Amino acid sequence: MPTFDPMITAILIVGLIAGVLSVCGYLTLGERKISAWMQDRVGPNRVGPGGLLQPLADGGKFFLKEEVIPSHVDRVFYLLAPAVAVGTALMALAIVPFGATTPAPDAVVATEPGAVATFEAQQKAYADSFNFVLAPGLDIGVLYIFALGSLAVYGVILAGWSANNKYSLLGSLRSSAQIVSYEIPLGMSVLGVFIVVGSLNPEKIIAWQLSHGWFILFQPLALLLFMVSTYAESSRLPFDLPEAEQELVGGYHTEYSSLKLGLMLLTEYIHLVTASFMLSVLFLGGWSLFGLESLITNPILGAVVKLLVLSGKMVALCVFAQFVRWTIPRFRFDQLMNLAWKVMIPLALLNLLAVMIVKQFGVTIIVLAGVSLVLFVGAGVMGARTRGTITNPKRAVKKLPPGIPAGVTYAGK
Repeated sequence: MPTFDPMITAILIVGLIAGVLSVCGYLTLGERKISAWMQDRVGPNRVGPGGLLQPLADGGKFFLKEEVIPSHVDRVFYLLAPAVAVGTALMALAIVPFGATTPAPDAVVATEPGAVATFEAQQKAYADSFNFVLAPGLDIGVLYIFALGSLAVYGVILAGWSANNKYSLLGSLRSSAQIVSYEIPLGMSVLGVFIVVGSLNPEKIIAWQLSHGWFILFQPLALLLFMVSTYAESSRLPFDLPEAEQELVGGYHTEYSSLKLGLMLLTEYIHLVTASFMLSVLFLGGWSLFGLESLITNPILGAVVKLLVLSGKMVALCVFAQFVRWTIPRFRFDQLMNLAWKVMIPLALLNLLAVMIVKQFGVTIIVLAGVSLVLFVGAGVMGARTRGTITNPKRAVKKLPPGIPAGVTYAGK
């Protein structure tokens, strides 16, 4: 493990949180600009040049709004829910690489001559290196993110239950069912990456891609499953059923306002940023840009370039998610659950089986790209042929007898 320096760690924590919160603020501006462009209207353009200071105005309004706490809520858990939601989202950033990293040295066989001395030298070099991650060298890094992502459901449940409002409670149950369901394909989609690399450490996953190629080339289906699952976990459209204002009365945060509501909405953007970072690390080579970063010999400039490359990939994925939001209409709840249990989980299982077979028999890993294409096309063909009714009986459509006007209810056989 690298040497722990409290001062450097504190600077990293403050810088990372400030950076992520700033990105989240301007993601809201980007979302409003993109939606305005796609809907042929004018977005925010009053505060600052081109509306660039709009996030600062929005943040100030959250602080200045009146703190209203309904009299019928369970006050302790009502106030605790936003803190739990934001806290778990921010804690997940601890193992996310946001710049250049050096993987920890692998274990060696102690009986080989000079192996121990070589390993100790590698450990010293690793301890003296600087990694752009709060908790480097954590061998269960991705599992840590999944664990904290699972804890996010407690904030949702606490918010809905403590409101003493049946609409909020139903919204929290709906949201928790969605989060729990999509955690399964989320975790299963990256098992193939772990099997190939042999580690859950994000730094080692990046190092493997540097020497073999990005995982998007080998497991594009896993990338698609992971991306869709993260959108559902973050309650992004078309999976934003917890906040479908027209028919669900705001969902689990119906009773929240002012800064508490802002924290609830901020949590979703933090989840999106974390998911975009992990997508870049797991499938897009992390801070690598086709080897171009290795052309820079200056170590400081190289570290800055790698930081910008990884941050650029994260921002690009966040913008892509915003385009998806304003392109695909919202799913019904039954469609949302069917997608998770009847489509994504079987595809994740088949993808995992393919990775295990390739790994067991030593087949070249590029075969997985063809397998992903076959599985994706096969699922599409099956869905088109069955019209989504592979497990549901089709309803018989009967014509009205002649003479009955349109719009009249007919109960005949």
